[in-house]
Amino acid sequence: QVQLVESGGGLVQAGGSLRLSCAASGLTFSTYFMAWFRQAPGKERAFVAGISRDSGATPYADSVKGRFTISRDNAKNTVYLQMNSLKPEDTAVYYCAASRLYITNQANNYNSWGQGTQVTVSS
Repeated sequence: QVQLVESGGGLVQAGGSLRLSCAASGLTFSTYFMAWFRQAPGKERAFVAGISRDSGATPYADSVKGRFTISRDNAKNTVYLQMNSLKPEDTAVYYCAASRLYITNQANNYNSWGQGTQVTVSS
């Protein structure tokens, strides 16, 4: 059974930082493309950032480039999302996801999903 468990979400003021973590089990983590998605109320789930198995590809949504950094530690089966300079529009439920493809930003290409963690950025 694949499990993706997020942590690190919470409430932060605009301009602040959070680091999300996603611990994976039940899969060969080092072979998966890992990603973070987010979904705000009334909006579709949107790709935020992804990272290939070797960290050679790290695509980001335009809205977070320069502010967010994705990383992974294959020895710990964990992927991270460092979020700096947070804005109210970053408020959403953030999901960790895993894909068997080398790289993808399409939600329907992801095989496994975490439970989601709330990030709220106040103005």
